[in-house]
Amino acid sequence: MRSVPEHLWRGVHAVLRPVGEFVHVSAIYLGLAVLTTLGLSLVLPSMRQQSQQLHEVVLTMFQADGAGYTSDDEGEVSDWALPPTAQAPEPGAASTADTAAGGTEAGSAEPSGQAGQTAQTGPAVPIEPGRTTFAGALAASLRDQPIQGVTQSQSHALRSYLARKYRIANSVAGALIRTAFEVGREQKLDPQLLLAVIAIESRYNPFVESAVGAQGLMQVMTSVHRDKLRPSGGSAAAFDPVVNIRVGAQILADCIRRRGGIEGGLACYVGATGPSDGGYGARVLAERRRIALASGLPPKD
Repeated sequence: MRSVPEHLWRGVHAVLRPVGEFVHVSAIYLGLAVLTTLGLSLVLPSMRQQSQQLHEVVLTMFQADGAGYTSDDEGEVSDWALPPTAQAPEPGAASTADTAAGGTEAGSAEPSGQAGQTAQTGPAVPIEPGRTTFAGALAASLRDQPIQGVTQSQSHALRSYLARKYRIANSVAGALIRTAFEVGREQKLDPQLLLAVIAIESRYNPFVESAVGAQGLMQVMTSVHRDKLRPSGGSAAAFDPVVNIRVGAQILADCIRRRGGIEGGLACYVGATGPSDGGYGARVLAERRRIALASGLPPKD
């Protein structure tokens, strides 16, 4: 008689044990689902807002008529405006900026986040009619228009190097090279130095943002340099590649003048206040040498 209850107990235990394990696992997954739902409810609104901002920036860059943002007194985006159109020059014609100027191993994937030191450097540079927009530079790159002071073979070699190393479209590389050479003439800076700074700061990602708020190709601190971004539409314009390069080049040129040389200027640009810049300048100059070897253009001091 004793063997019957024991036999029944073993059967019941054999049935209840997998049921208990199923309930236990289900409770774990249910808890994870609840935590995931709570996390998404907190994160998704912020992600949606950031995606909308990036979408607006991209639309601004590719507006054929040069549409852009206007800003309030604090440099924040307030509404849309239509600045003067800057068309790409016809083949063989010098750009307005060219005529006015009279003719001049990369870092980690994370942005440095230090560019544009906390000190203000120089007044804002307004965007003038006829200056190249990103859409105009891209159109000129797609048409393979020549760049002043650069042969076609040098331009193609440089485009190939940047496109291959930083995994960007060849036409986009051409547009950024064109912009760097135009801005370099305006600021009397070596264009290949600007391209090297972009490589170290952002690895050619125009939408990157550091932990301290430095944004765009040259990691401009928008909270510090609102006055320089205001003429172009405020802080959102930092994600426009052409605006970012112009502002970043102005900051770098001011730093070089204040420190009396490229090495000191790069230390100033990255925000180093002591004798060491953590190797930032060495990385930039090493990349400039690689860029110069790829293009066949000697670096300019």
